[in-house]
Amino acid sequence: MTEFSDKQVVYSTALGSQVCGDSLELLAQMADESVDLIVTSPPFALLRAKKYGNEDQADYIAWLAKFGEAAHRVLKPTGSLVIDLGGAYVKGRPTRSLYQYRVLLKFVDDLGYHLAEEFFWYNPSKLPSPIEWVNKQRIRVKDAVNTVWWLSKTERPKADVNQVLVPYSARMNKLLENPAAFYDAKARPSEHDISMKFGRDNGGAIPTNLLTIPNTDSNSGYLRTARALDIRSHPARFPEGLPEFFIKFLTEPGDLVVDIFAGSNTTGMVAERLGRRWLGFELDREYAALSILRFVSDRPLDVVRTLYDLAQEKWIDLTPSPAPSAAVAGARTTSGRRSRTKKAVVEAAVEVMAGLPVKKRARRT
Repeated sequence: MTEFSDKQVVYSTALGSQVCGDSLELLAQMADESVDLIVTSPPFALLRAKKYGNEDQADYIAWLAKFGEAAHRVLKPTGSLVIDLGGAYVKGRPTRSLYQYRVLLKFVDDLGYHLAEEFFWYNPSKLPSPIEWVNKQRIRVKDAVNTVWWLSKTERPKADVNQVLVPYSARMNKLLENPAAFYDAKARPSEHDISMKFGRDNGGAIPTNLLTIPNTDSNSGYLRTARALDIRSHPARFPEGLPEFFIKFLTEPGDLVVDIFAGSNTTGMVAERLGRRWLGFELDREYAALSILRFVSDRPLDVVRTLYDLAQEKWIDLTPSPAPSAAVAGARTTSGRRSRTKKAVVEAAVEVMAGLPVKKRARRT
């Protein structure tokens, strides 16, 4: 995997690293055709400026195209770029912006991508917006669907639908018990030729391109820990199910997954859980450091707080230590009681996660 400097890397795990910096510069450091999948949710072209940073609608397509061009170079010929883009309204008017479709045309017509397939993420828990048109004047309905463009470098990117099969419906399960009792193998009026293979159990049904994934991440370890530490969490997080679907669908264990707008690093956490190598790029050091909570939320709060504080200044190695150290049980006084002084907490946090003090440990990515 690409080597980044200690100043760029915020923290590392067994399979990946969260890196702080401009994604254009970080992508430029990567080798040609080295990435299997880039899955990301860039700041949307919204009407109101957000704390996490978003471009004006008029400049958005050209701005995002720079990242698309840089991503194209590092993708393998079998690689994919998956972009989640929320919709928006034209400023001051109850009509929709077409920016996400212009992004698609720009990427395909000018940057050389192929549209492998369009997906739509339906979020039933999404709040009504904009308030003026939906809540006040009540002339528009709630927008609950994001466009998700699956773009590829070539016409036949790596993909395996068998990795994302969904459970059969109750009716299909009944059919599988006795196919002959439910249908005859013959051509239908629609000119579809239905054979007896239709009654074969393939382990699940092929999913549609409408992904129903509620964004109700209110009780995750990341948010619970952020609230307990009285830290403001990243305001724009997509649910684990979204990157999980595409990581399973478009990669294999050991492949490299990159999120160029990592935010709270949902993608990195899911990739680690699924056995993929990963890199997360985030411009804001504070958000990048805060995403460490996704990997250490099971630790004592004072240890987590220390790791978060340290990650804002230096690289933290979360690679598991080969053998437990004395710090795992906590620093102890001569009387045998647990000591939770600031120094003890720092030592425990660093040793438990890295095995050695941060400043002395050689960095691995």
